[in-house]
Amino acid sequence: MKTQQLLIAAVLAASTLAMPPAMAHGSAAARHGGIVQVANDVNFELVVDADGATIYLVDHDDDMPSKGISGKLTVLNGAQKSEVDVKATEGNKLRATGVKIAPGAKIVAVLNNVEGKTATVRFTIK
Repeated sequence: MKTQQLLIAAVLAASTLAMPPAMAHGSAAARHGGIVQVANDVNFELVVDADGATIYLVDHDDDMPSKGISGKLTVLNGAQKSEVDVKATEGNKLRATGVKIAPGAKIVAVLNNVEGKTATVRFTIK
């Protein structure tokens, strides 16, 4: 009886090792050279430029339309705090302009109407 139980346990253990890992919402790899964070099961990629930042939205490895999404971007550069509006542009892009983002800055994006919910996404610039 013990041998049979051991054999069953070994088969079950081996079968769990053969199962592929679940990746329900795709990979969190950067597509545009930015920083990727996941919130509300959506990938948010922040790309910083000279005049602000662009946030790209990806859900299940597909571009997620930004239409109807808006919010605020709060940037903490050391002790200095700046806030700017985030607005939808074409495709899967959100844009925040008029803010300087330095290395070491901490950023919080609060975005409304992301699949009907508010998403809060935090980034740290290296």
